[in-house]
Amino acid sequence: QVRLVESGGGLVQAGGSLRLSCAASGRTFGHFAMGWFRRAPGKERVFVAGISWSGESTDYADSVKGRFTISRDDGKNTIHLQMSSLKPEDTALYYCAAIEVGLEFVGKSTTSYEYWGQGTQVTVSS
Repeated sequence: QVRLVESGGGLVQAGGSLRLSCAASGRTFGHFAMGWFRRAPGKERVFVAGISWSGESTDYADSVKGRFTISRDDGKNTIHLQMSSLKPEDTALYYCAAIEVGLEFVGKSTTSYEYWGQGTQVTVSS
């Protein structure tokens, strides 16, 4: 079993930055492709960013390209989402997700992932 715990959310003004973290435990972290998703109030959970097990491949939703950066630190079993130039529409509950894969893969669908964290709230004020 894999446990994912997100942190780093909070309240920030538009134009500001936040860095989310997701700490994983329970399995060998280096074998996992990881992703960030978010769910705004009244909306479905959607893909934000993903990173392959090797860290060599990343992908982003169009809405966050150029503003968000996903990275991983296998030594600390942690991934990060650096968010800059935040907008009110980035307000959402942000989830970390993981799937064990043996190939270079970045999942963009919720169905691509097996393990999920509980989420961390990001609120961007205008």
